[in-house]
Amino acid sequence: MIPRPQADEHGAYYSAYINRVPESSDIFALLSAQPDELRTLVQGVSDDQANSRPAPGEWSIKEVIGHLCDAERIFAYRALRVARNDSQALVGFDQDDYVRATDFNVRSLSDLVDEFTFQRRANVLCFKPLNADELVRRGSASGNPITARALLYIMIGHVMHHIESLQTSYHVGA
Repeated sequence: MIPRPQADEHGAYYSAYINRVPESSDIFALLSAQPDELRTLVQGVSDDQANSRPAPGEWSIKEVIGHLCDAERIFAYRALRVARNDSQALVGFDQDDYVRATDFNVRSLSDLVDEFTFQRRANVLCFKPLNADELVRRGSASGNPITARALLYIMIGHVMHHIESLQTSYHVGA
């Protein structure tokens, strides 16, 4: 069991993601289950439907999934650097700039979900063997303190947030 990170292990912004993770959860079971949950959620969505936006200025479903892929890479990179005791401060990223910088809508929804799935599986294999000391090593990202365990919780909560958004704002899986 990996205990919930303390408030001093992450920037306040990330509390919303961390607090989504149920108390006493097996975080590796949650990390492992999310790709299948995402795939099941979007299985009935066509590529044309996945290109549509719920409102002007909002991301398409494919852009949401592409954002999940980008964020998964960035959070995992941060977690690896912190767990390996890399003391260099890590800069932030602007999620909107990342989405604008590519066209996720030319890709198939299936390929985007596959990309997320493979990344997440690799991340579980990378992070599951971390010991207690590695999980609580401290680094800095976006000008805030961060630990590897906080980043694992953030990864889970971030995907939970977007799954909920796909269900409520995009009416996926309804």
